[in-house]
Amino acid sequence: MRKIHVIGIGAGDPDQLTLQAVKALRSTDVFFVLGKGEAKSDLVQLRRDILDAHLPDGAYRLVEARDPDRDRAADGAAYSPAVGDWRSARADIYQRLIAEELGEDESGAFLVWGDPALYDSTLGILEEILDRGAVAFTYDVVPGISSVSALVARHRTGLNRVAGPVQITTGRRLAEGFPEGVDDVVVMLDAHQAFRRYTDEDIDIFWGAYIGTPDEILVSGPIAEAAPRIERLRAEARERKGWIMDTYLLRRRPRG
Repeated sequence: MRKIHVIGIGAGDPDQLTLQAVKALRSTDVFFVLGKGEAKSDLVQLRRDILDAHLPDGAYRLVEARDPDRDRAADGAAYSPAVGDWRSARADIYQRLIAEELGEDESGAFLVWGDPALYDSTLGILEEILDRGAVAFTYDVVPGISSVSALVARHRTGLNRVAGPVQITTGRRLAEGFPEGVDDVVVMLDAHQAFRRYTDEDIDIFWGAYIGTPDEILVSGPIAEAAPRIERLRAEARERKGWIMDTYLLRRRPRG
């Protein structure tokens, strides 16, 4: 039966792969990659760099397909259905790739940024394909170093403080309000810089973009001081590269 590896490849640095991930790479016959067009072609190249770093003889097969577009304008009640439609469109592509490009006794792999269990759709998509029953395969999951772990490591801090919780959320949720009962909040998928809402509060921000890559940018400090710099650097980087992936930790200062 066909086998699929879902491999967490870290935030971009080839050195972030675990030994388990490297073993999985070396047991894979076909790597599947979904590209996002010319503007984000370096995301595909980063995957090639990772493969070349760990499979130096170049003895691997890479199959590319175009990632379907998602309705970015969908908001409110339309947001979840739009994401569902996008995931189903992805499932159609994954199903075709597995059925047409992978032999019955071969292993394929999807290389997932960060960790496959954190804000990634691959596992849900594979389950949707299996539920359809059109193609049979087994799959395993190799955890990876998430952008969250890489972020706090680069800033030399921890995710939480003694006896305190940490919450991981999205920019969409943060825009609705700071989570109650939590002083340390990690924010992902924030296209609209929701942190700007909190510049008048006693909060420090630890921000990073393109973490683990040669384009890495890091900023930290009181949010009132750091926010304008982050906005400027973020706009410049997005203009230069055509895309940006960033993550940040908000840390409320102790009251008292």
